Amino acid sequence: MPTDFNIHNANMDQRTAEIERNTLETQIKIKINLDGSGKTSFSTGVPFLEHMLDQIARHGLIDMDIVAKGDLDIDDHHTVEDIGITLGQAFAKAMQDKKGIVRYGHAYVPLDEALSRVVIDFSGRPGLFYEVKYPKAMIGRFDVDLFREFFQGFVNHAGVTLHIDNLKGANAHHVAETIFKAMGRAIRMAITADPRMAGMMPSTKGSL
Repeated sequence: MPTDFNIHNANMDQRTAEIERNTLETQIKIKINLDGSGKTSFSTGVPFLEHMLDQIARHGLIDMDIVAKGDLDIDDHHTVEDIGITLGQAFAKAMQDKKGIVRYGHAYVPLDEALSRVVIDFSGRPGLFYEVKYPKAMIGRFDVDLFREFFQGFVNHAGVTLHIDNLKGANAHHVAETIFKAMGRAIRMAITADPRMAGMMPSTKGSL
């Protein structure tokens, strides 16, 4: 399948990136600012995913602008997966050389009866370890199986190791929301600059 990528310049003062990804199935444009305030703008045609992305942005203090057009007449699969891929590419670009960051992040987030844990490592090595059982297969019109596709696309292209565990929950909406809120919190911790690590790579290998 032909794919066109356009990766624009990252601002070296602020960790920002803009990426366009175009295929026969989807056309996606994403702008992010990792040092933002959680401002968002979404136009994807998948409202529940937008609600979840808003959790990452607000709790991660990441400005996020996503416009996507996909083959939603078939289903949401390609659009959700490709947003994950493109968002991962944006993170990889915006993170620059990763010098001085904490690198690791984790968060436990509750929502009423639901509780989830997310642990992330900006390791440069993609790995998804996803242990989530939803109480039902659909949240409104959204197929919960697509969350794994989103996270897999993100992990593969951001170059992160990501562990997602839902520890309890009886409401599928609550389960999903705790995961995405914890994702935002974990990212926020991991990408924060540690002044004691200024100019240093957070790895004994000297690179990530």
